[in-house]
Parts: sequence; C-alpha cells; structure tokens
Amino acid sequence: MSDRPSPDDGISAAELAAKYGLSVSGARPGLAEYVRQMWGRRHFILAFSQAKLTAQYSQAKLGQLWQVATPLLNALVYFLIFGLILDADRGMSREVYIPFLVTGVFVFTFTQSSVMAGVRAISGNLGLVRALHFPRASLPISFALQQLQQLLFSMIVMFAVAIGFGSYPSLSWLLILPVLALQFCFNTGLALVFARMGAKTPDLAQLMPFVMRTWMYASGVMFSIPVMLADHPRWIADILQWNPAAIYMDLMRFALIDGYGSENLPPHVWAVAGGWAALVALGGFVYFWKAEERYGRG
Repeated sequence: MSDRPSPDDGISAAELAAKYGLSVSGARPGLAEYVRQMWGRRHFILAFSQAKLTAQYSQAKLGQLWQVATPLLNALVYFLIFGLILDADRGMSREVYIPFLVTGVFVFTFTQSSVMAGVRAISGNLGLVRALHFPRASLPISFALQQLQQLLFSMIVMFAVAIGFGSYPSLSWLLILPVLALQFCFNTGLALVFARMGAKTPDLAQLMPFVMRTWMYASGVMFSIPVMLADHPRWIADILQWNPAAIYMDLMRFALIDGYGSENLPPHVWAVAGGWAALVALGGFVYFWKAEERYGRG
C-alpha cells in the first residue's frame, strides 16, 4: 500500500462535499424549488387524502355516513341547548335559524378538523416521514384536502336542510364556490402552522380541543354575534365578527339562506375573507418550510 498523500488530504468535510457535488441529506431546498417539488407530488397528495378519507370510518358499521351524521348530531345538540333552552335564535325565525345553525356547525367543523389533523400531520406519521424523502408540507396539505372532501360530501345535508326550510337554489348559491376556496386556503395555512408546532410539541394535540371549543363559542356558530351582543360595547361584536371563522360562516350563510341578508355581514367582507386566506396560507407555508429539515428528527 502506498503512503503517498492523497490530493484530498487536509480538506475539510464541507470542502470535500462541495468538491464532489454532495449535499446534506434532508437539507431544506429553496422556496421556489420546494414549491416545484410540491407540484410534482400533487398526485400523491390527492391519493393520500382520499385513502385517509376512506380509512377514517372503515371500522364503523355506518362507514362514511358518519361524515354527515357527526356534524348533524352536533347541530341537533346545539339546537336543543341554544335554540330551545337558551333562546339563542333571538331575532330569527325557525326557518332561518335552523339552516343558520347547521351551516355554522358544518363550516366551523371544516376548520376545526383541518387544524386537528394538521397538529398530528407530522407527529402521527413519523414512520412515513423518516422512511421516505418528499416535501413534508404534502402531509398537512393532504389532510386539509381530506377535510374539504369530507365537507363536500356533507354539503348534501346542508342543501337539504336549507331547501327544507324554504331556501331554494338561486344564483347566490354560486358564491359557495369562492367561499369554499378561500376557507380551504385559510385552513391549509392553519394546518401547516400547527403541523410544525405539533411536530415539536406533540402534547399540543391534547390542548387544541379546548382552544377550538373556545374559538367556536366566540365565532357565532350558534347565535348571531351582533344580536347577542347588542347590549355590549360595539367593538366587542366587531372583533368577533372579523375573526376568520365567523367571516367564512357568515359568507356561507349569506350564499345559502334566503333570510340571511347582507345586513348581517361586516363591511368589505370579501376583501377581509381574501386577506385572511392569503395571509394565513402563504405565511403558514413559509413558516412550515423553514423547519423542513427538522421534521422526523430527534
């Protein structure tokens, strides 16, 4: 064996890697490259969301009917408590209040489920994260897409309730499409934010149900915020109405329910809905991407 020194002797590991074109395993790509990789995994994202949706209720006898039954039963419970006992339907007829309540429950459940799925997107799929190389944002985006598909399936019930109480299909129903698109972008951003937080702190999944329940009560799912807070300072109602969950619920109600007019909406509501969607979706994506190389480690 020759003792002649190698030309690579005395070169640091970093310099050697640069010389031979090697890169750090799992290193975070640039943002533009990351987006390109995400687009390349679009078929995986869709297939993964559909597989998760199919498997969600595979052990239950009623199967995917629970996608509709669960929020509908929640709406029934809230109607018994808030509509009948606490008289939260003040100022609304039953023909308006029941579709108002059902729409609120289904639309808020969309956001709630997206957040809860996002919290566990990384920590609940560590085997997949550690075994395969792919953009980790695929997971929370796929889970948000799963919740969108579940809502679309459940909207059959929303339509039936609206029609059953006198709100028949009209041109305003076309507004449902942009509302869903904006809320999906917002929910996806939230799922990305909480996926990063949940990857670092798995116990966050135990705390989030309490956070989401508080958010639900503050968003007017069961009552009209301006009517219920008429005896309080106006700024309180304004703050609650401007929160994104309330914005998307009210826009969906406005599109779907004949007796729920524009007077129930805050000013510039579409601009605010678009602003929330853009801010949270883009901010959430960048926030998640910045920790890309840390997911599944430690």
